Amino acid sequence: MRHNKNFNHLGRTSAHRKALLANLAISLIQHKRIKTTLAKAKALRSYVEPLITKTKNLQTVDDQRNAQRLVFSYLQNNAAVKELFTEISGKVANRNGGYTRILKLGQRVGDAADICYIELVDYNANMLSTPKAEATEKKRTRRSSKKKAEAAEEAPKAE
Repeated sequence: MRHNKNFNHLGRTSAHRKALLANLAISLIQHKRIKTTLAKAKALRSYVEPLITKTKNLQTVDDQRNAQRLVFSYLQNNAAVKELFTEISGKVANRNGGYTRILKLGQRVGDAADICYIELVDYNANMLSTPKAEATEKKRTRRSSKKKAEAAEEAPKAE
């Protein structure tokens, strides 16, 4: 029985799963957005968010070195660790969690697996932009354009 075994094993052995999640995390850190299956994205979220949290609130140099060594033990990639501690930690400094976002795309053609994007929240320019463009659009009405034109012509005559 699998009572209280609360994470997805992804159909892999422990070593294979750790290597898979480490590689996905490295790709996510370097590219800021990756396309993968929904199950892998959910597993990756629980793997990478604690690593990002470890980069925050480091008072001394010793704290930072220790955190870098700890994160390196998970990722095994110097470039990814350096980028995580320099660029990403500055962007997420004021965020209390929820560093990743999953955007569902549909199903893959070959095997009907659910496909999605997983991305770092502070790096998507489309989501960060303000929704002013939506507010400036005209509201749709049932009035025909002919009636609108007549109403527009009558408005200056009233003055």
